[in-house]
Amino acid sequence: MAMIIDGKQIASEIREEIKSEAAALKERYGAVPGLAVVLVGDDPASAVYVRNKGRACEEVGFASFQHTLPAGTPMRELVSLVDELNARSDVDGILVQLPLPGHMDESAIIDRIDPGKDVDAFHPANVGKILIGDEKGFLPCTPQGCKVLINRAVPDLKGRHLVVVGRSNIVGKPMAAMMLQKKKDADCVVTVCHTAAPDISYYTRQADILVVAAGRPNTITGPMVKEGVVVIDVGMNRIAHPDDPSKTKLVGDVKFDEVEKLASAITPVPGGVGPMTIAMLLSNTLKAFRMHREGS
Repeated sequence: MAMIIDGKQIASEIREEIKSEAAALKERYGAVPGLAVVLVGDDPASAVYVRNKGRACEEVGFASFQHTLPAGTPMRELVSLVDELNARSDVDGILVQLPLPGHMDESAIIDRIDPGKDVDAFHPANVGKILIGDEKGFLPCTPQGCKVLINRAVPDLKGRHLVVVGRSNIVGKPMAAMMLQKKKDADCVVTVCHTAAPDISYYTRQADILVVAAGRPNTITGPMVKEGVVVIDVGMNRIAHPDDPSKTKLVGDVKFDEVEKLASAITPVPGGVGPMTIAMLLSNTLKAFRMHREGS
């Protein structure tokens, strides 16, 4: 049976470290890292994410600035708010919750955020730094969380075959770019497979490490992996509960009960990658604070 990679526990340890560092920075500078989160509209899931991020900031001693705008807000007003947050010295990180309403240009908003405050790491300047391995930029929160979990489970990654299922700008592409860097905590042989592959199992069965971000439940089953693989399941899917159709159940992209029997280590859903994402958002905000005050 696989070792369960406890993302919740690891994230808790990281948050405690961040809390201690934030307290030390407050003593030194008389200020704390500040994260501004902008929500446009009333999507329930997005509202929960924003609330959780605000709560996480408070827990580690950060300042949290939440801005909620109606769904019909004109684009120019959101642009104006982003410009205002870019100029504020007490705001180290800016996160505009996606998706935005259909009348708004997401790319234009992402481009408008100061790259030095882009703690989501979606700005083209930060994406470029990810590709070339420039550590002065930010790493996107979910792939960064996956990487921390992988580094804990597999200390020596040199030459390991890491297969990413999914090619999104949020997870798949940056995950691949991060893990192929010639660095001690990466240096993997990387394959990215996606819906254009006639048979993704051809690739997944070769993986020493499998990162699954397909966005579909049960995409990866037992016959699709080799024995001893390390599996990082990024998926978050709500399906009808098998024992009670009136309820829902949160599952990943991996058929856990089958793959767990073959894997050497695996993340659960929930309690795996999810908690790491917010921990990495806090880590990026702390890094931004240091950059703004220490220039490093």
